Order: sequence, then C-alpha cells, then structure tokens
Amino acid sequence: MTKINVFSGFLGAGKTTLISKLLKDVFKGQKVVLVENEFGEIGIDGGFLKDSGIEITEINSGCICCTLKGDFKTALNEVISKYEPDRIIIEPSGVGKLSDILDIVLSVEGAQVESYCTIVDAKRCGIYHKNFKEFFDDQIEHAACVILSRSQLVDQDRLEKDLQIIHELNEDARVITTPWDDLSGTDIYNALIGSTADVLKDEDHHHDHDHEECGCHEHHHDHDHEECECHEHHYDHDHEECGCHEHHHDHDHEECGCHEHHHHADEIFTSIGLETIHKYSKDELEGMLSKLDEHIVRAKGIVQNIEGGWLFFDFVPGDIDIREGSPAYTGLITIIGDQVSRSEMKELFKVL
Repeated sequence: MTKINVFSGFLGAGKTTLISKLLKDVFKGQKVVLVENEFGEIGIDGGFLKDSGIEITEINSGCICCTLKGDFKTALNEVISKYEPDRIIIEPSGVGKLSDILDIVLSVEGAQVESYCTIVDAKRCGIYHKNFKEFFDDQIEHAACVILSRSQLVDQDRLEKDLQIIHELNEDARVITTPWDDLSGTDIYNALIGSTADVLKDEDHHHDHDHEECGCHEHHHDHDHEECECHEHHYDHDHEECGCHEHHHDHDHEECGCHEHHHHADEIFTSIGLETIHKYSKDELEGMLSKLDEHIVRAKGIVQNIEGGWLFFDFVPGDIDIREGSPAYTGLITIIGDQVSRSEMKELFKVL
C-alpha cells in the first residue's frame, strides 16, 4: 500500500521548503515519488528538488482541479504501478482547490492518504483571504492540518488575526504556529499524521457522489460569493439572486446550474513562462523583482549568474529571496498574477 501525503498551499506559501525539510528529516531512505502540479508553462521547483534523489513527475499547463482532473488520476495510477513507491508526495498548484484534489486522491486504489495539509503564509493570510477567497479559503476549509509559514516574521496581533480566519473557515483543523526552524521535520510530521487520522473517518462520506455525473465540486459553498452575492455558507443566501436551492450540497445541480459560478484557476490567474539566456547579477535581479506590482502574486525562476553559477529566485509580494541554485537547461522564469503582460515581463527581465 502506497502512502500519500498532500501538501496544499497558496502561491508562494512555502510548500517546496517544507517538503524538502521532511525529505531530509523523515522520509530519508524511503522510496518517494513527488508529483508536482505547476500552474503555468514552465516547471521550476522540480529542478530545485531533484537534488534529493527522488523521482519527480511534473504536470504542467493547467491546475489539477480543473483542466487536468482526469490526467491527474491516471498519473497517480501510473506512478504506483511503475515505481511501486513507499510514499507519494503531492504538491498541487498554488491555485488548486484541496477539495478537488482530495476527491481524486481518495479514489485511487492501492493508495492510503496518510496526511493532507495546507501551508498558509502568516504574513499574507489576511490579504489572500480577502482577494482570492475561492481558492485560498477552499484550501483551509478542507485541510486536516494548517501549517503557518513565516510565523516568526509576524507579531502576536497578526498571528491572532490569522488564527481567527483559519478557525472561522475550519474549526477542526490542527494549526501549527511554531516557526519551522524551531521544529524538527519529525515534529511536523507527527502533528500531520495525528490530525489527519482524526478526520479521515469523518471525511469518507464527503466523497461518495458521482462528480462526472453532476460536474460539480464537493462543497458548493466555495464558489465565488461576490459573483452571486451569497454569504459564506450557501444555505444562508438569497435564493432568488443566484437561483440556488436552500442546501447547496444537497440540491439538483442540473436544475439550478450553480456550478456556473465556480471558477477555474485559469479564468482568474495568468501564468507566463519565459526562457532566457541573459545573465543577471544578484542586485540586478533584485531590482527587477522589486518593480513587480500588486497584480503579481508569485514569481520564481532559475537564471545564470553574471559572476558564474546560477541564481534561484523566489518572489511573493513584499518578499524577495535570491540564492545559489543548480543549473537548468536554460534560464527559466515564471510569473503568476491576475493581470500579467507577457511583453512587459519580457522587457523587465531583458528576455529576447
């Protein structure tokens, strides 16, 4: 029986960093396959993690929960039959919905879901909850465990506000608030396993209905509320306004057509992948990244250093991280946001 661990989290939350820590501290010596799903044209994290000596299956050009729903299940079945791994780690796209991913993972034969968690950036929890509810909130609502990243960078007041948001969305989730540097990978892993064991029994009945038949998602209260002007939970809303029945998760989907309000990630976000042979200094790269505006929610890449070697960079609003990295087949840059111009990004990063 192959164990599956799902690490969900919005763009730039720190999924790859956490997975690297667990691979080093907990999963060393096990036969592990990492299944990544990049929302965008170019996968970069795979190159960052391949140094761990694990197999990597990247699924690009879409997000698991929408365009690749069928392909994802096929990919998992192939990974299990081809590699017979002890463990599969799933790192979904930052704009993937955990509810959809769990629907697929729990239906894979020969696999046991050992844990499913969501990593939340403590510095940006409030702003993402406000601006990207449909995707961000779903990841928290359906997590057995929520792991805060960058908690050492926020004050007590911010941390309390984050916890209030998380508990309002998911009162049962275990929340890890201690900074990662203060915890071993084993500490985090044990908290994950304990939290998931408690809720998996209760989750089984959530995944019973036939999604292909109704084409809808499991918990209909996660659609875009601003569009139909509903309250947070669909059973409280004004029925005439969006034409839904009283209990959204019980209703006849063909009759009310409510899933029309459910957005795919590619309807909200644009992802641009660039290849470049330009060589950058660290200062030059930092200057370029600092010019990205509030419409950009994530940028990352691996590019040549003008002084020799390669630079791996990571951007989320307000934070820039640049460090030495392993070579890629060419310079790779990915930018994700709600309004992104390819021509402007090419000009900014001096891409031919």
